[in-house]
Amino acid sequence: MLLGNPTELRAHLAPGRRLLGLDVGAKTIGLALSDTTLAIASAFATIRRAKFAADAAELARIVAAQGVGGLVLGLPINMDGSEGPRCQSLRAFQRNLAAKLDLPMAFWDERLSSAAVQRLLIDEVDASRARRAQLVDKLAAAYILQGALDAMKGG
Repeated sequence: MLLGNPTELRAHLAPGRRLLGLDVGAKTIGLALSDTTLAIASAFATIRRAKFAADAAELARIVAAQGVGGLVLGLPINMDGSEGPRCQSLRAFQRNLAAKLDLPMAFWDERLSSAAVQRLLIDEVDASRARRAQLVDKLAAAYILQGALDAMKGG
């Protein structure tokens, strides 16, 4: 079930359930998990993309193992606010995933999430290019999920 925005997710979550944030790219899916109080997002994992069925099965496994009650998907809106081919692709991914996972889902504007994470890794952590490549997807997912969590609590 696709909800209009992440603030609606709270009403659809059972107590004690977590949210899973997704940064869906062409080659990988970055994942982040909220805590059960829906206050803090933490980078969780990166899935190397395969066929959709394998991606969905891995997400279903994680949902079951981690007590996930809803999904927040980063929507790659263009800087001018328009939606291009990447948004269309993500919306198709969400529709297909909704057929496999019976969970409430919402999109969150992910503009600049990867850029913000890259900047943090370069400026604050001084991570090597190889290390940044390993971390950026799941950290971008955490950035996306934290934005949604903050919006849910009005902050």
